[in-house]
Amino acid sequence: MESLPEAVLVRILASLPAVELVLVCRLVCCQWKNLVDGAALWILKCQQEGLTRAESDVENWQSFYFLSKKRRNLIKNPCGEEGLEHWGEVENGGDGWKIEELPGDFGKEFPSEEVHKYFVTSYEWCRKAQVIDLRAEGYWEELMDTTQPKIMVRDWYAGRSDAGCLYELCVKLLSENEEVLAEYKSDTVTIPEGNDGSWTELSHTFSSYGPGVRFVRFEHGGQDTLFWQGWYGARVTGSSVTLEP
Repeated sequence: MESLPEAVLVRILASLPAVELVLVCRLVCCQWKNLVDGAALWILKCQQEGLTRAESDVENWQSFYFLSKKRRNLIKNPCGEEGLEHWGEVENGGDGWKIEELPGDFGKEFPSEEVHKYFVTSYEWCRKAQVIDLRAEGYWEELMDTTQPKIMVRDWYAGRSDAGCLYELCVKLLSENEEVLAEYKSDTVTIPEGNDGSWTELSHTFSSYGPGVRFVRFEHGGQDTLFWQGWYGARVTGSSVTLEP
């Protein structure tokens, strides 16, 4: 293929799976290595697969391609469809966590029709967490250390209109040894009795967090402020952690 024009070779390579380009084709010769490491090949693959963004907004097209293809919610069971499956470090204050169907008593429908359930807390603090292993999810060390893709965290919370409640969110970026490299902790949100029961989204974006991030620890929780037996505390659902291209 040495006699092929570079533009033709780029089109041939662009027809191959991305993983093969990086793990196999890149090792064939210096010319192929330069093409795989360059922008033209990945711009073409992005165009072919409908992954678009203004060229001036992308620093590394290879990273943009892989991050776009991998983009998904890394939180498992975000809406309680599987009970408390995948959630760890569960703190069951009061009567503990419960899963209810939307909209619930004295509640409002969720903004998305795709969400049907939520978790609800009790009269003492209820908390639960997930630890996301980024390597296990396909985000390799060099990508995390060099590109440092933005990590977007979202959570939705609400109260019952007949009861006040408290809500908190805490997210940590952890190293291999679980050292905290960056942290976001919300204020304790107070939802008063007599609220309208509507859902509120809380979000935070981690960026320029430095090398070494290997895990994301997501924790949220709440309780009611009237200390009523049962499940009158904060409601949570639709939690998400995504790595943005």
